[in-house]
Amino acid sequence: SLVYDEFFFLELGLAMKRRGIVLKPGIPFQVTHTYTRPLAGMLPYRLTAAQKRVLGQIKQDLMAPHPMNRLIQGDVGCGKTIVAMMTALVAIENDTQVAVVAPTEILAEQHFLLFNQWFERLGLQVVLLRGKMPAAEKRQALEAVREGRAHLVVGTHAVLQEQIEFHNLGLGIIDEQHRFGVRQRAVLHQKGNNPHILVMTATPIPRTLSMTLYGDLALSVIDEMPPGRSPVETRVIAEGRRSEAYDLMRRAFAQGQQAYLVYPLVEETENSDLLAATEGAEFLKQEIFPDISIGLLHGRITSEEKQQIMARFNDGDIDLLVSTTVIEVGIDVPNATVMVVEHAERFGLAQLHQLRGRVGRGKAGGLCVLIKSVKCSEDGDRRLAVMESTTDGFRIAEADLEIRGPGEFLGTRQSGLPDFRVANILRDSSILEAARHDAFHLINQYGDLTSPEFRLLREELRHRWGQRLELASIG
Repeated sequence: SLVYDEFFFLELGLAMKRRGIVLKPGIPFQVTHTYTRPLAGMLPYRLTAAQKRVLGQIKQDLMAPHPMNRLIQGDVGCGKTIVAMMTALVAIENDTQVAVVAPTEILAEQHFLLFNQWFERLGLQVVLLRGKMPAAEKRQALEAVREGRAHLVVGTHAVLQEQIEFHNLGLGIIDEQHRFGVRQRAVLHQKGNNPHILVMTATPIPRTLSMTLYGDLALSVIDEMPPGRSPVETRVIAEGRRSEAYDLMRRAFAQGQQAYLVYPLVEETENSDLLAATEGAEFLKQEIFPDISIGLLHGRITSEEKQQIMARFNDGDIDLLVSTTVIEVGIDVPNATVMVVEHAERFGLAQLHQLRGRVGRGKAGGLCVLIKSVKCSEDGDRRLAVMESTTDGFRIAEADLEIRGPGEFLGTRQSGLPDFRVANILRDSSILEAARHDAFHLINQYGDLTSPEFRLLREELRHRWGQRLELASIG
């Protein structure tokens, strides 16, 4: 009953949040196809049935008189971005602006390049907000946003800063949600008149977790890969057999294909025996692949340099991209077929799954080689064994949750949810289901629990959630 109690108050809070969203007046959109139809005509491929189904669910939400709050889940490479693009165009057709928030600068830049490539052709203006921008450039960007000339704004949480004023924000799109807390959604809500919110994640989240973490969001799953995605084979090898990885890369280069090699750290530190990316790239150039072109990407180079290197890799001028994890998400080079990860045991499962998702995007199959060091722990071995046995993102997420435990998996401190003392999401998932059902049923039946008989419930709810509920109706 203690476990039930903890889950019940968590879910009651989520049910009230969901109801708060449902009760707020939103901006009901009309679907006019002014921009969505031309974009569909320009795309070099057709949307999958899963993409169309999810778009249908989104359009229903957008036409309703209250704000959409929807999470799109889909494995690496299933085509979430194009769904986000279509959603953004519906908002723009309704004379509102769109904010796209990404967790890292490199991902924000990639979104900018991708959105801009299509939106420019539709005569729409896309603005990129970076953390470090020349003052004049920043002033122009902010002005374009404030006056409504900018249709879509892309950036990291810089987009959420106070000095950024929207002319009329109608839709917020948050990418890679597992790195964002619940609070960012609340900030976006305040930036406009209850804008619609769309959250995208490529980290599949086990169902028990999405019930706790995103209980206030409606869920859509894109469970189908676009045609042309090839399966990726995964091999784990010990560092003593590293030369086998080099041979596999050589074979790919001989066929005109490209490869990635990823290191966990940028520079050598005293207490670390890691091959740093910079030294590694130098060694590969001198000793292993003197005859191929090697590019180096890490967190310390400027965003202009990053863009140039990525563009050269995209165009095939660079055969091997040596990198730290900045390439974890959002990079799409169909000709890259081999992904080699050094010290693979130092990466989390979700990260490894993301990295593997960078290959197998073209007609040739993909190969992911995970090199483990001598000091690999038992947990490290378990993670690598999971990677070898499956490419199913949901199975990987379940295993990740079992190995790391819910607290670390979520980074609970930043997720904005009450902490559990006795309950365990994994062990007690059936109790969680029951508590969720009861909590949502109660709210659906009695609304905001304002009548006197619910006074104790309200007090307990306020005690457990503190300021995090942000709902006047609990008063």
